[in-house]
Amino acid sequence: MKKKSQFNNIDALRVISLFFVIPAGIYCKFYAGPWMGWVSDSLCGVFYEIFWCLLLSLFLSKTRPVVIAAVVLSATCALEVLQLSHNPVLEFVRGFYIGHILIGSSFHWTDFIYYAAGSVAGMFWLKGLGKITKTPF
Repeated sequence: MKKKSQFNNIDALRVISLFFVIPAGIYCKFYAGPWMGWVSDSLCGVFYEIFWCLLLSLFLSKTRPVVIAAVVLSATCALEVLQLSHNPVLEFVRGFYIGHILIGSSFHWTDFIYYAAGSVAGMFWLKGLGKITKTPF
């Protein structure tokens, strides 16, 4: 009897997708061209959401993409609201580059728009990977 692999084709595509989304997000953060403020401060939120959707889907592989996107959107919106707090623990985490990137440092209500767009994009990305591999959710 053939043993079923824990890592399947859709997981491989999710990891490959992360290898594209992560550099795109980093590039976006350090972009220095036209509209660089908007690209760096707002558009990066879309890549941020797609990243979390892909990462979470690796651990919740049987969960529907719409649920993953909703969880990611809820969590990132909560983190955005937490940016209004200057709790010493949060300030300590924000003092590190990775902490600053992951939880942010300043509240902007317009970020919610980009988080929603990124979660929807992440949901469609996951659905597309499911169609490519014919994986039901």
